[in-house]
Amino acid sequence: MEFITVNQDNIKKEHICCCISDKKGENCVSSKKAWMEERFPDGLVFLRLNARGKVFIEYIPAERAWCPITADGYMHINCFWVSGQYKGKGYANQLLELCIQDAKAKGKCGLTIIASEKKRSFLSDPDYMKYKGFLTADTAMPYFVLYYLPFSDGAPVPKFKDTARSGKTEEQGMVLYYSNQCPHTEKYAPLIGDIAKQHGTSVSLHKITTTEQAQNSPTPFPTYSFFYNGEFVTNEIFGEKKFEKFLQEHGFL
Repeated sequence: MEFITVNQDNIKKEHICCCISDKKGENCVSSKKAWMEERFPDGLVFLRLNARGKVFIEYIPAERAWCPITADGYMHINCFWVSGQYKGKGYANQLLELCIQDAKAKGKCGLTIIASEKKRSFLSDPDYMKYKGFLTADTAMPYFVLYYLPFSDGAPVPKFKDTARSGKTEEQGMVLYYSNQCPHTEKYAPLIGDIAKQHGTSVSLHKITTTEQAQNSPTPFPTYSFFYNGEFVTNEIFGEKKFEKFLQEHGFL
């Protein structure tokens, strides 16, 4: 089965493998596509299997990545996903190899990706990345790991920026940093804001809209990071039930 590169020429008609159906999440899909269109001039690549499944890799030169890392000369993988019936068929290996070939052709010195020590929702599988030769470059609280795959022994070691190391923010209360790098956020970020209001409280929503904001954020994962009273809580996107459970556990209900 062939792979398709989604780019400026075909993004209007191509699907982008997200979990939200076009009918139920049209605004979410369009927000992600708009984000991608703005990133294509920065070198964003979105490569997917020619199927209606979630089989894709998205990457961009690290200097323009939407995360607080220092990784000059690297290609950064934003999202790498193979799910459902497509697992175990070699598609992940093929996608990663295409990314490697492209990065080398563009003169990059390696790849970077943000994950954790163990598999977590919305982060790539670290066991797979380590199996493919990725090494730990740096860590940030409470569980983020910056992995890298150098193409030569002399490649520099990437690192997180100091702004994102502590897993803390000075702002108190419930605080959410998010961006349209993930299509889910356009629906679920405002949702928790509305739920909080219904229960007489609030969430401070910080939507990241520029590369500079993302690269200087207080979290290694500005796509979606929820804080409470200055402490990082989760990068997993809250649905209604999970957020209400959080409110209940912290005395808001």
